[in-house]
Amino acid sequence: MNLVPFASRYPKAMPLAEAIHQHDVLILGSGAAGMTLALNLPPHLSVAMVCKDQSSEGSTYYAQGGVAAVIDEYDSIESHIHDTLEAGAGLCHEDVVRFTVEQSSGVISWLVELGVQFDMRWSQTDQRNEFHLTQEGGHSHRRVIHAADATGREISQALERTLTERSNVEIFERYVGVDLITADTVGLQGNRCLGAYVLNLNTDQVELFRARHVVLATGGASKVYLYTSNPDTASGDGIAMAWRAGCRVANMEFNQFHPTCLYHPRAKSFLISEALRGEGATLVLPDGSRFMDRFDPRGELAPRDIVARAIDHEMKRLGCDCIYLDISHKDPQFVRNHFPTIYERCLTYGIDITREPMPIVPAAHYTCGGVVTDTAGRTDVPNLYAVGETSFTGLHGANRMASNSLLECMVFGRAAAARIAADNETADLDLEIPSWDSSQVTDSDEDVIISHNWEELRRSMWDYVGIVRSNKRLQRARRRVQLLQQEVAEYYGNHRISRDLLELRNLIVVADLIIQSAIRRKESRGLHFTLDYPNLLPEPRDTVLIPPRYG
Repeated sequence: MNLVPFASRYPKAMPLAEAIHQHDVLILGSGAAGMTLALNLPPHLSVAMVCKDQSSEGSTYYAQGGVAAVIDEYDSIESHIHDTLEAGAGLCHEDVVRFTVEQSSGVISWLVELGVQFDMRWSQTDQRNEFHLTQEGGHSHRRVIHAADATGREISQALERTLTERSNVEIFERYVGVDLITADTVGLQGNRCLGAYVLNLNTDQVELFRARHVVLATGGASKVYLYTSNPDTASGDGIAMAWRAGCRVANMEFNQFHPTCLYHPRAKSFLISEALRGEGATLVLPDGSRFMDRFDPRGELAPRDIVARAIDHEMKRLGCDCIYLDISHKDPQFVRNHFPTIYERCLTYGIDITREPMPIVPAAHYTCGGVVTDTAGRTDVPNLYAVGETSFTGLHGANRMASNSLLECMVFGRAAAARIAADNETADLDLEIPSWDSSQVTDSDEDVIISHNWEELRRSMWDYVGIVRSNKRLQRARRRVQLLQQEVAEYYGNHRISRDLLELRNLIVVADLIIQSAIRRKESRGLHFTLDYPNLLPEPRDTVLIPPRYG
């Protein structure tokens, strides 16, 4: 991948950075990972939290299932670790899995202290209230703690409420990261991170954020695909910015496709939680017959990669646009009580899930790879951290197990906060950092180029780098992405930037990283399935990409 040197391209492409902000910690992103980190930093540190949209808008808010945690006496840490390793198809880093799982009960206690209202049930055995736990694909026990089918919303709102009480945290809404600032890119010694250039969508001006520590918590990159369960903010911004700044990325070929998103012309990207299958919902063909038992003895509770491939296979075999998820055999009141959000949403589209099956298709859902970090969130660039879906820690391996993602956000958000708090080095915030000049760029009168390239990129990724891949498809996708890179680079160098242009630029970087990683993996493992290499290699290895040094 060819990168034009930072100093020679970017000054022409950006408006003048008129506003300058200075904080101890700059957090790009406001989901569970970013908010958890902010809440665990000591109050004497000044924090800036930059949000692309409203602070609550992000994947966390829309997460339905829950948080996987060992809090039941019949469950065990070893069982949770085993299940995670099994789902990860040999690529999970066992030490990282153990580090995460061992902190799961502590994370739940912390959330309860913040006021998160998880669902409870009455235990006849112990004659007391206890957490209601559900079971999802890949788990051998009921260990998913939840708040009905809107766990993400409940957690997000509790974190946000607590965050507003912190006087040391300043929130910037409708701001989009443009690029990280590192010492070597502005002519200084070393490659430490000094802050970021950020586009203020309220004024269309680029502003300079200086910081001693910068944290990428921007989520994943599922928007690179035509069909996704993710909100519009998931455009791989943090991964692309870290790559341009000199960070390694790993395992980008492992894109999780959630098996069940509602198939309806007006539904856009509405996820149907895996918890339905945990409570007995079945996957059926248009004729009403079940099929999952033909693909895996665990049936509907097999890991997501297996379920998604099975659905994809049946849709291609039958030539049908969707298959169906059926929970209508369960008590209607049970369904309405446990899945009120899904029930109400489907009802708006004329589907009563207590009486009929709902049409579903797989959709891009989670980026298992990302920016390489240690367990404290530190990247290859000093003073730069990455947490949550933006990062690669080795937790998820070749396939993320259900409901481990919210757990990851909070475990590593807390770990990164502890590391930042323990850092005694005092970075100089008075270093001279150049502003950007927009005097040589113009307003575009051809924004159709952005929308056209956006559509072409996402469709190419869906058609050629989707659930089932081949060498021919991957090479075809790479040729298209390389042409789009050239077109967007030229457009970016001559016109004022916008949110759409920045997201397209980042998605093209991410698409190329996904394709490069997929081409390098000469086997089928977990979420990466290729027709040319259907078998496993004897030794599991991560795919690690090292960025060229700006050219």
